[in-house]
Amino acid sequence: MANFTILAVTPQLNADGAESLVFHVILFLLIIVGFLILLRLPRAFARFRRSSDWLNGHFLWHSSYPKSTSKAPQTFPDDYPSEDGSTKETKDGSTDDSHTLYSHAKKARGQSDDIVVSFPPHVATCPRFLRQLVTLHRARIAPGFSISQAFVMVFYFATLVYASFYKSSPFSDPVRTGWVAIAQLPFAFALATKNNILGMLLGFTYEKLNYLHRFIGRLIVIAVNIHSLGYFYKWSIAGIFQRQISRPSAMWGLVGLIALDTMWFFSLSFWRSKFHNIMFTTHIIGFSLGVPALWLHKPSMIPWLAACLGLYGLDRVLRVLKTRIATAVLRPLPELKATRIEVPHINRGWRAGQHVRLRVLSFGVGWWGWTEVHPFTIASVGGTEEGLVLIAKKSGRWTGALYDMAKSSGYTEAGYGRRVKVIIEGPYGGPGHAIFASYSAAVFVVGGSGITFALSTIQDLIQKDLKGQSRVKTITLIWVVQDPASLHPLLPLFASMVQDSVYTPVHIAVHYTRAVGGEKPPAQPRVPGMTLAPGRPKVAKVLEGSLSRAVALGAGVKDEERVSGMLVGVCGPPGLGDDVSRAVATIEPARRDQVGGIEMHEEVFGL
Repeated sequence: MANFTILAVTPQLNADGAESLVFHVILFLLIIVGFLILLRLPRAFARFRRSSDWLNGHFLWHSSYPKSTSKAPQTFPDDYPSEDGSTKETKDGSTDDSHTLYSHAKKARGQSDDIVVSFPPHVATCPRFLRQLVTLHRARIAPGFSISQAFVMVFYFATLVYASFYKSSPFSDPVRTGWVAIAQLPFAFALATKNNILGMLLGFTYEKLNYLHRFIGRLIVIAVNIHSLGYFYKWSIAGIFQRQISRPSAMWGLVGLIALDTMWFFSLSFWRSKFHNIMFTTHIIGFSLGVPALWLHKPSMIPWLAACLGLYGLDRVLRVLKTRIATAVLRPLPELKATRIEVPHINRGWRAGQHVRLRVLSFGVGWWGWTEVHPFTIASVGGTEEGLVLIAKKSGRWTGALYDMAKSSGYTEAGYGRRVKVIIEGPYGGPGHAIFASYSAAVFVVGGSGITFALSTIQDLIQKDLKGQSRVKTITLIWVVQDPASLHPLLPLFASMVQDSVYTPVHIAVHYTRAVGGEKPPAQPRVPGMTLAPGRPKVAKVLEGSLSRAVALGAGVKDEERVSGMLVGVCGPPGLGDDVSRAVATIEPARRDQVGGIEMHEEVFGL
């Protein structure tokens, strides 16, 4: 009782004062977000400096394209630098480190001299004096979880602790934590939507900020439970619990509490990874019950709830506008244990590295399979005859049924395959404000089905390079697979990529991790610039080789430009992203400065 008395005489703010304090704390957070948006505006301006870039990355569409009468080069280069960056001599006596491959490409390969060079501007993510700090923030403290993410979460948590407990006790003043909880709902809604307005302004895609949505959601649940328990405590001490809890406002508050707690429980990693549909359904039910319950619990919450409904409504409208119904062709890829999904009537509107959400309108994926929506990274580049291409790896019931549908295909007017109606929503994700073609070097490290990210990105870089719109001087792809047979269906595409990159050499290294045992080791692919090797790749060594080629000077047009950094793209499980991050951290600061900084772009799945 003595302890309760001490808490009771602690200076308190009245209800209006508590609401005002929470409002000003939220305003403080918005000011910080606004400051970060201002810092990232130069990258946004650089991205949208071309009017054509305004059309890509938002809505899918179809357009006719001119039939090209020119033929691609039919011969491969005589030689390419090795994976570790060592120099190899070509037939004309020049070396790859001198970049004569680029500078003499037009003459050697019969290209026209009328290409107008228009390199995209490059804006680094941070100034040179902060690069070491950024490297530190990228360090992992848990699988897929960096120090920078932890810093953001700790700062956010400390701000809410101040808002909750400054001149307040949850036992004698439980209303404060209620206002803290309701004030966080717009942030949670904004970070949950696929069309994330906050992320668009910051240049981050929705999946990059989803960890904050989960974190803020947990803080809301904690605050709401403290708020409720505080009132339960006060009513029990005063002996009026039964009377107070039977009031309509309290009953509606209890409904809102149950709704939020249910949403939290079914959002745990167990449900997210194994029963995603249950998590999604409980979120919809909890949202549908929780918002009106909170409104009836305390009508003064209406402005905050209206902001949530506005954000949710805008997202739903944009998702409808981003949705297309089309006919797709399914083809099996047995070596990859995957299904190739071709949608030729959608051929523009996405940026390399973006993904779409796919729904297959067929009972072939199960009686209820047509209700499921699955995300897949786009594996093709826009403006081509093949249109939008997805590769769905067989990894579960739905994708397994899709693969079985493809295997049971017959012959159609489009060749061997099965035609099926699909609903495609997107595009989403991607590089944000980053311009991959603005870097001096690009290294992509992908695992398994993550190859789709690299395929679209590298093809896009090659396409831009042929138009004189890419600064990239060297491209390296590292693909880690379990079975070396996975390489077979992609060999023609890899060969085409190497052949088409007439100005910028492409190096492809495939590493397989499954032991061959007593079997004969697989033969090396007969494609210049491509290698097949067992075991894990030495990423740090590859990065050093790519860096050396990027800073080497020759007689090419790109060599006259200042170095503009090295891009390291990663797509795969969290462990792969962690390994690449550690490899980047091993590069000495002087070497990073020499190339203009090293920036990572991660497309990590499985979190």
